Amino acid sequence: MRSALPARYRAMADVGGGCGLRQGEIFGLAVGAVNGETGWVHVDCQVKVVNGHLVFSPPKRGKERDVPLPDSVAHVLKQYSEEFPPVDVTLPWLRPDGPLVTKRLLFSLAGGGAVRRTDFNTRVWKPALVAAGVLEEPKPGERHQAAREHGMHALRHFYASVLLDADENVKALSTYLGHGDPGFTLRTYTHLMPSSEGWTWKAVDGVYKASDSAPDGPQAAQGQ
Repeated sequence: MRSALPARYRAMADVGGGCGLRQGEIFGLAVGAVNGETGWVHVDCQVKVVNGHLVFSPPKRGKERDVPLPDSVAHVLKQYSEEFPPVDVTLPWLRPDGPLVTKRLLFSLAGGGAVRRTDFNTRVWKPALVAAGVLEEPKPGERHQAAREHGMHALRHFYASVLLDADENVKALSTYLGHGDPGFTLRTYTHLMPSSEGWTWKAVDGVYKASDSAPDGPQAAQGQ
């Protein structure tokens, strides 16, 4: 999917899949929010549509957060910024008649300006899904199928699945995703978490593997 995106937007897949940012947060990611030296991304802004107009606003529920920035993603962003230099974009804050705010965005349109969600989804994201073999090309006169799992939100699910597979705890994942309640994260991604019997197998097998190197072998483990 990443390789199917146009070069100008390819690094968005790294930010979404490697940091778990929402689509609007990716569009509103400013240079100052990314710190490759400390290894963190400060998520404090998004680009959203209000009454048909693009505006800057805080993240969902006004919840700013810090997200770990993997070295691999930091490297991609550094290379990307060299090929596509960041651009100053000015938008109103919160509402179309709000005060103007200027941010130096990592991602922008070829001619400058912020990326609009609807245009991006229709002209960039969905065609990339077709090129990657995820979706079929719509018939003449028809549109791409509208489904949440076909949007950029899938990158957040990928991010969550990678962290859970690496045994990251739900509370930390909830913080990184910007969820207001770890219980919501647990309910959303419980199907990706190891089952109780899986933990049992892993725990007991771990004891036996450790005891294999002991003088008395597994019998010692059984007697403990």
